[in-house]
Amino acid sequence: MSLRAGDPAEIGGYPLEARLGSGGMGTVFLARTSSGRPVAVKLIHQHFAGDSEFRIRFRQEVAAARRVSGAFTAAVVDAAPEAEQPWMATAYIEGPTLAQRIADGGPLGGPELRSLAIGLAEALRDIHRVGVVHRDLKPSNVVLSAEGPRVIDFGISRAADQQTLTMTGRVIGTPPFMSPEQLQDPRGVGPRSDVFSLATLLVYAATGRGPFDADSPYLTAYQVVHEEPSLDAVPTELRTVVEPCLGKEPEGRPTADELLELLRDLPAGLGGGGAEGPVAGRTRDVVTEHHLATRDTSAPSAPAADGADPASEGPRTGLGRRLRGRWRPVLAAAVAVAAIGGGVTALETGVLGGNDPEGGTTAAAPAVSLPDGFRAWHETVPGGQEDIPDELRCVARGDAAFCGGGGVVATRIDVRDGSRAWTVKSPGVPVQGLHLVGATDDTVIGYRSAVQGDPQGRGDEVVAVDADSGKELWSTTSGAQSTAVTGRTQDAVVIGSAVITVNASDDAFEARDAHSGELTWTAPFPGGSRCAPVLAGNVLLAMCVTDAEIQGQAVRRPVVHTLDAAEGSWGRAIALGGPGVPVGAAGGRLVLLREHTEGTALTGYDAVTRLDPVSGKVTTTELDTTYEGTPGMADGTVFVSSQTGRVTAFDPATGRKKWARQTSVEGASGPVAGDGALFFSSATGRVVALSPSDGTTLWATDPQADGLTGEEGASPRVTVAGRVVVVAADRNTLFAFDTEHPPTSG
Repeated sequence: MSLRAGDPAEIGGYPLEARLGSGGMGTVFLARTSSGRPVAVKLIHQHFAGDSEFRIRFRQEVAAARRVSGAFTAAVVDAAPEAEQPWMATAYIEGPTLAQRIADGGPLGGPELRSLAIGLAEALRDIHRVGVVHRDLKPSNVVLSAEGPRVIDFGISRAADQQTLTMTGRVIGTPPFMSPEQLQDPRGVGPRSDVFSLATLLVYAATGRGPFDADSPYLTAYQVVHEEPSLDAVPTELRTVVEPCLGKEPEGRPTADELLELLRDLPAGLGGGGAEGPVAGRTRDVVTEHHLATRDTSAPSAPAADGADPASEGPRTGLGRRLRGRWRPVLAAAVAVAAIGGGVTALETGVLGGNDPEGGTTAAAPAVSLPDGFRAWHETVPGGQEDIPDELRCVARGDAAFCGGGGVVATRIDVRDGSRAWTVKSPGVPVQGLHLVGATDDTVIGYRSAVQGDPQGRGDEVVAVDADSGKELWSTTSGAQSTAVTGRTQDAVVIGSAVITVNASDDAFEARDAHSGELTWTAPFPGGSRCAPVLAGNVLLAMCVTDAEIQGQAVRRPVVHTLDAAEGSWGRAIALGGPGVPVGAAGGRLVLLREHTEGTALTGYDAVTRLDPVSGKVTTTELDTTYEGTPGMADGTVFVSSQTGRVTAFDPATGRKKWARQTSVEGASGPVAGDGALFFSSATGRVVALSPSDGTTLWATDPQADGLTGEEGASPRVTVAGRVVVVAADRNTLFAFDTEHPPTSG
């Protein structure tokens, strides 16, 4: 990948030749020493250089990498952790990552698999012998060089005998390859956590799947902690070795030295991908799914930085349209995390968090007064699955905020002090991206996740709850595939006093009175299609794609239909001319960002599309380049917030870039407008307020929760009630403060 405008010509006296990757914490460049030796130079992003916490973390990374430099790791050549913009140079290791190798050639077997297993175990032994715990062993951190496998990226490692740096707001690790103790007690992780992760890597190498893979990342985390690994496809000889490594308790696992002895006894003929091999259509672990689309054979492979491994650059697969959300493994701001890609759920007139029919997300309450008796507060709402990280989304009604998502169908919060009037829990495993549908004057509409093994076979449900008492009024099973259709998780919408849902068979819309649940109409989908409800202000639309496109994992020709909200009758069909994600409405027109794809892989957004439901006219305006990140809309302006925290604003009518601003909020969702500002926030609870006119940073807060910062496509987490900002963060964390007196950063 060639250098870009604005890239430095040299770093620390090393002339740069190419850009190898970029992510949340830094950018990695290919460079040369004075003797011509190739090196990989990681340059920390400028906006982190002044952050003392990140400097401490980077110094630890350099120290750890120096301690473990050996035959199976990337040796440190030079480093300047105290430089104005810190950097580190390591030996350039040529070869594909394990993720790229499996994506290109399928599972390993025979001598190749045995050599990989022994090489990784030897690397882990060497790492542990110098007192370092890697804590992020994953396919993209293993480079398959001609001399054997190399373990790279010590950005979140630590010395085994030192306390972990308190990284409030950051989750350490990549969930499909994390140990149970990493998910439950990250600060108590020891060397045998790496043994667990190595075992998941070997299962992945042998089968193309991880031992705890699931459609939902929440379920993946749950299975790591509670369920037995899936090892049926693992060759028998290897299975006997990895099985004890995957024990839930660290003390029951072998050490790296013991594991190496067991692996050396394995026969050379281990077999291929097991009895099954890769299963077509089955969800692979998230790293493999990413690399099926992101591999770039023209770019050199190299050791990766925090957030800059090959997995963090490039498109995602079309399969993301079939799953509820989009995971992208990114080491964001010193942490490699896989993130839960959510979608925009709907309110009475649009997107959760309050919605302006003409301009996208706005303040839920237009007033700018502070409620009587308000004090800043911070609360956690217990959910149905308390050991699985959840997020909520909220909508404000007067002095009440109604929130729901994950393990909570809905809860009523007093915005003045955070006290809860009632909570309705969801007993099932949370479905990523499903949060809260919305609210009317007397009813709150939420989602309840399906319970595994339910004898009645019920799926996910849309549930109505009385706003005053919290009493459940009615529920209906939904079979929607909205993410596959629209790129957003929006299975139901509230419009006026009605709720529009997709029926259990996923072949018709159903309209009900929000409070009574009375069915008022049913509108079957056009033949051979799957549809999702979309709102353009107060106009109900249906976005539909063919079954063939969903099954082929590539949406190319979506069609938008007008739909009479009172009677359910279908109106004109309007072809969009290409895949798009609805982001809001302006001037009565639906606004979408056109998806740019390469094959079946989404690489970002390259145009703004406007659809007039009255005339049927569709207008598409090209953007100046392809923008990757989380789309949104507020006050008649379209926004894309990148994984690294850069927010870009566009005029939806002309596609012209209004402004771009680098923020400190990685993986931010938004915007939400209110009290003269635009609010963006991440799952860590970090919030930034920007000026709508030019993107100037008005203020920013520190993280408030341990959250997944690698998320893209999430719905806005901020709700505005007058001068009060209510923020949702990971683990059902909610907090609120006065916009005129935000929490002091630092």
